[in-house]
Amino acid sequence: MNVSLADLLPLGLDLALCAGILLTFLADLFSGPKPNRAIGVIPAATFAGALIASFQMDLNGSAFGGVYVGDHWSLFFKRAFLAAGLLVTLGSMDHVAKHQPRRQGEYYLLLMCSVLGMTLLPGARDLVLLIVAFELMGLPLFVLAAYAKTEDPKGVGRHGPEAGLKLYLVGAVSAAITLFGLSFVYGMTGSTRIEAIAHTPMTPLFVLGVMLVLAGMAFKIGVVPFHMWVPDTYQGAPTPFVAFLSVAPKLAGFAALATLFHHGFAQVRSEWQPVFLALSLLSMVLGNLLAVVQTNVKRLLAYSGIGHIGYMLMAFVSGAGGTTMLLFYFVAYLVTNIGAFQIVEAVERETGDSSIAAFEGMWKRSPTLAFAMLIFLLSLAGIPFVVGFWAKLYVFIVAWQAGLYLLVILGAVLAVVGLFYYMQIARSMYMLPPKRDTELRAAPALALSLALCLAGVVLFGAWPSPVLEDAGRATEPFVTARQVGLR
Repeated sequence: MNVSLADLLPLGLDLALCAGILLTFLADLFSGPKPNRAIGVIPAATFAGALIASFQMDLNGSAFGGVYVGDHWSLFFKRAFLAAGLLVTLGSMDHVAKHQPRRQGEYYLLLMCSVLGMTLLPGARDLVLLIVAFELMGLPLFVLAAYAKTEDPKGVGRHGPEAGLKLYLVGAVSAAITLFGLSFVYGMTGSTRIEAIAHTPMTPLFVLGVMLVLAGMAFKIGVVPFHMWVPDTYQGAPTPFVAFLSVAPKLAGFAALATLFHHGFAQVRSEWQPVFLALSLLSMVLGNLLAVVQTNVKRLLAYSGIGHIGYMLMAFVSGAGGTTMLLFYFVAYLVTNIGAFQIVEAVERETGDSSIAAFEGMWKRSPTLAFAMLIFLLSLAGIPFVVGFWAKLYVFIVAWQAGLYLLVILGAVLAVVGLFYYMQIARSMYMLPPKRDTELRAAPALALSLALCLAGVVLFGAWPSPVLEDAGRATEPFVTARQVGLR
């Protein structure tokens, strides 16, 4: 196949990431034996530059005969992944320089490669590209989870190998189940093109393949009952990386789910929709209830994240309007959850501890960080008028309009449960005396990342319409396709 310039234009942001990966590799190669803190500037500049360019360039079009499609849908997710990469890179600089000074280049290279895999996912219209993108995303994550392989004096990195092994085993099982299911899909359709699969008649083996794909993808996004790896991995892996793991791979998983199930597998919607409803219900219930009894903030946020996946699945099965609100929920969750984990990193950096007790009296040690954490917790709980409130409200509205009354009522009740365990952290910060008198500070790059997250939570909460409009443009192909009967 001849490759033309038209094929490369929709992949402009992906090519920019490739250039950034090459520059980071060369900088690490020629930096010499001495640790170089400045090496993190290259990936940060790459993510920031690509993110800014995404608002200036026309990246619409198809590449390689329709195998890859650049449209508003893929562009929305690319911006989210680039933003996540930028925020996490900034939040990682001090941590990586302190704990693994001679392996900084490896960390950033793996992170950028994972983001590259994610940016390819939403535009993939062929199963082969989808699989390759998933593996490019997933393989670096296994290494990053175990990155802190040596324990420092404060205990950071103690459980890194365990976290990496658990994530690797889950990733291997997930990939195997997904590939097994896709083999049935290919066998019944004779094509790897998602557009061709969408016109395939329903057969028992095709439905079996779809269900296997669903199970494999459920492992990747960590829904109940495929969630057992989540809390242990979050607790053991380096906290800046957990901020990334808690958000970006989930968004990538939902991008693939929407492409496959709302497009390729729409003809068997009556078969898979009840399964997603059950997964949504289980994830909301177990995620929120198990979070109540946690004493470690990273584990609490892990179970909280499982509950949020339940809300996302509620939007996922609520039709075209639900898909739009799902994208808005992604943005809200991205800036809020990354910000919360960045605060945990600042506390853990000082104390070597991520328990709720480590946050006691935080408002006296750092009023700014305590206030920022409070805002993030309120957003996660869905309290007016931060961005998390609108995210939950919009999901409840579209789910109610779709007739999912039980899920909406249950979700609202569990949101109150969520408020209880989030306020446990707030109580520790504001109502208990500090165990230490030393001032708690965030490193400059981490402080910048926190400021960006906090700005997103507050600004999108006060003015959600730009994100909603962008999400609406991104989901127009889904609405149009339903109108012409393709989904």
